[in-house]
Amino acid sequence: MEKEICTITLTGDQAEQYTFYNDNTIKKVENHNDHNPLIEWLSPNQINKHNKDRIIRNCPEDVKEIVMQILDYP
Repeated sequence: MEKEICTITLTGDQAEQYTFYNDNTIKKVENHNDHNPLIEWLSPNQINKHNKDRIIRNCPEDVKEIVMQILDYP
């Protein structure tokens, strides 16, 4: 079973949570409302550069390198 590395929440018009797992999978949860969150499994190329930048800025230092590798971040 995959192990969770970290979850990062980006705030804005809609709150988005990105959870990174040690098998290189990424789960995105959009909370349009509390009853029906939208859950998507993404590949790195499905996340735009702006959000990748925001994810890395909000990433805990102890897992930042791992998340950067998963995101294929320069």
